[in-house]
Amino acid sequence: QAPKSARTVVISGVPDGVLSDDVMSDILVIHFQKSKNNGGDVEEVKYPTTEKGIAYITFEDQEVVESVLQKAEHRLEDRRLSRYYPLKVTPYCEDVSSFSVYLVVLLL
Repeated sequence: QAPKSARTVVISGVPDGVLSDDVMSDILVIHFQKSKNNGGDVEEVKYPTTEKGIAYITFEDQEVVESVLQKAEHRLEDRRLSRYYPLKVTPYCEDVSSFSVYLVVLLL
């Protein structure tokens, strides 16, 4: 099995304070398990995190990460939400802070 970091994606755009954290975690699991979202079996969800609107999803299989990342648009939809929320899905990077600095430098 691939290391946990290789089976994890970062989800940004999670609506904050709209529903309880437990309910939001459940909605995220449901979304990322659906085949229409290129999903698969979810091993773990980390939500809430120290960063607002960010969640970490770990899948059981690394192949699911690749297919989830290939989907053009992720829309978080659920009857408990008043509208849909566009999500941004990116690969997990263990050293996110230096990666972010690298990106900023790259963009300047």
